[in-house]
Amino acid sequence: MAVYFHEEDLPEGVLAPGPVAVDTEAMGLVTPRDRLCLVQISDGKGDEHLVRFAVGSAFDAPNLKAVLADPARLKLFHFARFDLAAIEYYLGVTAAPVFCTKIASKLTRTYTDRHGLKNLVNEMLGAEISKQQQSSDWGGPELSEAQRDYAASDVRFLHRLHEIFVQRLEREDRTELAQACFDFLPARARLDIAGWGDKDIFSHE
Repeated sequence: MAVYFHEEDLPEGVLAPGPVAVDTEAMGLVTPRDRLCLVQISDGKGDEHLVRFAVGSAFDAPNLKAVLADPARLKLFHFARFDLAAIEYYLGVTAAPVFCTKIASKLTRTYTDRHGLKNLVNEMLGAEISKQQQSSDWGGPELSEAQRDYAASDVRFLHRLHEIFVQRLEREDRTELAQACFDFLPARARLDIAGWGDKDIFSHE
């Protein structure tokens, strides 16, 4: 297992075919304001790739964009809503089709309100991940080893979680409902970008 660090794009041919786990790091939580700094991606074979974008980047990353926009590749996220918005706003591509482990957790782990990645990895895989670097400065000139390790851990477990959640969704007869949620996520991300982030457009009010 290794963590590979790249500047501005993913090298061609480093990912095996099949689903990819994806995560992003930004300067904050407001997508149009807080620039995209890092995209993490893994094919689930044991390596993680980190692609950093510098201040003033043109986000011209043809190899990364091709993977994210590939309709034949399932993209695995945890809280896909945020990552999809960042990817669409800065990279200009829609990363679909999608599977979101946070949504899958809320649909199957109804016995708890703890749906963070750390909770899922601990309960379902018996492993520990640290969230200490979650709110660190991702836009600095250098990323520390702790930041790199944290970023890599955000995609390291998603393939295994996906396998478990596929089984649980089927067991609870919620696969179709989950898929409908996943299919809507790119539109939900666009609503966030357009200013409806805190509005429920389906509500009566």
